[in-house]
Amino acid sequence: MKILKTSSFVLLIAAAALALPACKAKKLAEKPAPVETEKMYAPAPKPTPPPAPAPAQTPPPAPVKPNYNFSNIQFEFNSAVLKTGSYQALDAAVIEMKKDATVKFILNGNSSAEGTDQRNMELSVERANSVKTYLVNSGISVDNLTVKGYGESKPIADNATEEGRVLNRRVEIKLN
Repeated sequence: MKILKTSSFVLLIAAAALALPACKAKKLAEKPAPVETEKMYAPAPKPTPPPAPAPAQTPPPAPVKPNYNFSNIQFEFNSAVLKTGSYQALDAAVIEMKKDATVKFILNGNSSAEGTDQRNMELSVERANSVKTYLVNSGISVDNLTVKGYGESKPIADNATEEGRVLNRRVEIKLN
């Protein structure tokens, strides 16, 4: 009996070995239907929060209109050298001029009544060119600046006093 059990056991193992590869071949030959696991196991969509109310939009600030009122650009006697006090006025002018690079300016040079008319005319042009050089070196486009000399023809104060003559030695920056 022991032999029968042993031989039947061996026969059973051999039959199983022959049957198993055949089953695997059949299973591989037939493709199983695709299972969509993503849909089956996908988590439920989270509810989206309601959109936040749009922040109240404030209107943009009104553009600051440049102040083109430039004055107090003074010069030494019989010279195109700027007085030290004129640099502050010119720096303020540069700041304002840079607000709109398309604006064109005219630099009106003036002189006091001391000296000849020809010398005063030359001096007024030199003074206007001195201001032009300062402005260009500060970043203002040379194309936006025009120079004009008036000599002693447009005084703003009395040329009979030294205080009046000092005020007449000037350059005015005006819109062109």
